Amino acid sequence: MWMWLLRGLAWALLSPALAPEPGPQENSLLRSLGLSAKPSPKSPAPVPPVLWRIFHKRRTLPRPEAELEPCRVEELNVPGSIVRVFADQGRFLPAGPPQGRLCLRKLLLFNLSALEEGERPTMAQLELRFQHNSYHGPSPGQVLELRLHRASRRGSPQPGRAPLLERSLVQLRKSLLFDLSAALRAGAVPGRDYLALVLEMSVSGGPGSPRSPCGGSDAFAAASLLLVTLGRQCRAGRGRRSAPSPAASASPLCKPRRLYISFSDVGWENWIIAPQGYLANYCGGECPFPLAAELNSTNHAVLQTMVHSLDPQGTPQPCCVPVRLSPISILYYDNSDNVVLRHYEDMVVDECGCR
Repeated sequence: MWMWLLRGLAWALLSPALAPEPGPQENSLLRSLGLSAKPSPKSPAPVPPVLWRIFHKRRTLPRPEAELEPCRVEELNVPGSIVRVFADQGRFLPAGPPQGRLCLRKLLLFNLSALEEGERPTMAQLELRFQHNSYHGPSPGQVLELRLHRASRRGSPQPGRAPLLERSLVQLRKSLLFDLSAALRAGAVPGRDYLALVLEMSVSGGPGSPRSPCGGSDAFAAASLLLVTLGRQCRAGRGRRSAPSPAASASPLCKPRRLYISFSDVGWENWIIAPQGYLANYCGGECPFPLAAELNSTNHAVLQTMVHSLDPQGTPQPCCVPVRLSPISILYYDNSDNVVLRHYEDMVVDECGCR
């Protein structure tokens, strides 16, 4: 797997000079990373602060990715290997049937088509942001009522169903967070392409203008959905791993060799946000007879070297290949211009052996 990935990256290193479009090998490599094609962000969104915090926390450790559980986002304390933030693509809706003094009604629409087959959501957090200076606190005796309904993509609430979420607020804060994890696990997403919700805010109790406590549509700033999922290649039970970086050495024996991959060199700098590159390493060197214990050889490799010593023309030496690898985390834009933080397994060669 690693050698195939390394060959794909080597081919991609040459592709910018040879052809303007990605070739079949590069496309195969991108698909293995969960992408349908090489992303080309048209209007890149700012990186959400939560993703920067997680990424930088991992980078501050001596070997951050190698020290993390491969199928857990420890910073959020949930299982997962992929963290995405989806921006709201919905619109404001007509007021509809009155429910108290309605001051805001909006369709929240999140395009989830970037999710791969087999991904399992483990955390979903909705954030609603408001303009801080466009509303006033409720009058005495007033309460803000917030309701969230399941809906179709056209903004029609699903008939006969109770609200997905109801909250009473005495003050509208600049940012409100709501946990929708249980709703997604219970099948609140019809299909896998979109999550559609209708947000309603009204004021109840006490006198005063219905627009004064929540400010109407001019108070609403934005909405986003933080989604953590377990990727289909995430394998439970893989232990923590770490190994020192290989030192420069003229030894001809099989061992890790230093290889730094720069994403700008392979033409990926416009969609990979961070890191700019990483120390991938590779395996190189000979597996001579007799095989020393430090060469991490199998019984098959030992016998193959014995046969090779008797028949060098008819039997090749064993190959020097990776026997232990560690992951890295990458922050990037996907094919829908969403910002994604993903934990990729088997990206750094830590140990080599004769096979």
